[in-house]
Amino acid sequence: MTFDEFVVHNEIALRLAFFFGIFAVMAVWEVIAPRRALTVSKAVRWVNNLGLVFLNNLLLRLLFPAAAIGMAAFAAEHGWGLLNYYSLPFALSVVLAVVALDFIIYLQHVLTHAVPTLWRLHRVHHADLDYDLTTGARFHPIEIILSLLIKFATIIVLGAPVLAVVIFEVVLNAMAMFNHGNVSLPRGLDRIVRLFVVTPDMHRVHHSVEDNEANSNYGFNLSIWDRLFGTYIDQPRAGHDDMIIGIHKYREPKQVNQLPGMLALPFVGKITGYAINRREWSQPTENEQQTRQEKIRHP
Repeated sequence: MTFDEFVVHNEIALRLAFFFGIFAVMAVWEVIAPRRALTVSKAVRWVNNLGLVFLNNLLLRLLFPAAAIGMAAFAAEHGWGLLNYYSLPFALSVVLAVVALDFIIYLQHVLTHAVPTLWRLHRVHHADLDYDLTTGARFHPIEIILSLLIKFATIIVLGAPVLAVVIFEVVLNAMAMFNHGNVSLPRGLDRIVRLFVVTPDMHRVHHSVEDNEANSNYGFNLSIWDRLFGTYIDQPRAGHDDMIIGIHKYREPKQVNQLPGMLALPFVGKITGYAINRREWSQPTENEQQTRQEKIRHP
């Protein structure tokens, strides 16, 4: 049995092993050294967030049994894609494919904030009233399907090696849990690490209720894309302890932290424009800011 065949046949077991291992490490870290005090029942959020994860994985297995790794094996077998067409050292092909896939994920994330219809789907992820490792996995099923189709297309065009897709999938899942973790690194270490990859403090800014902060720090793994394309914000204005997580208009726990409400959220309200990268922001007075925060916390 070749390496590609072994990976394809054992793909589910490999992914589950990495998922549960990393999940356990992050869960313990959050208990030992939480970054922020949670505002909603953790048990309620975890049951519903993980329930959505289970639903998404069941749906994907029914619709796409081979998943991304199977698509990479199929492309290699038929010689499809740039990296199968051009003769490059295998190690270089793997590195190029992993970096290219990460870039596509960044662009996809930007699009979910730029296109109003896609934002309606993506706001399920942003509407979580707290921020911890389960936030990194709560996405609407339709968005998950669209994301996988984009990944399939990228793998075919690139001709990404099976090993590259395995590495990318494991790293993406691990980093999603890490940078959504309710944890932090020491400030000095964080500044060094975020030069290369996205840290929890870096990505937490992206989940702020403030528009221009939510329209920043789109990266999930490599941090270079935000710096290159001008979407990087170092710290939230209110600080990590006082910043408010979520979306201004959606603060009702039954709607944003229970499974039926999460599944229905994309279909609530009118489709309106969504100003990506909105940078305009004027400093409110102290009373205005206090009133605003009270309305958000107690709608």
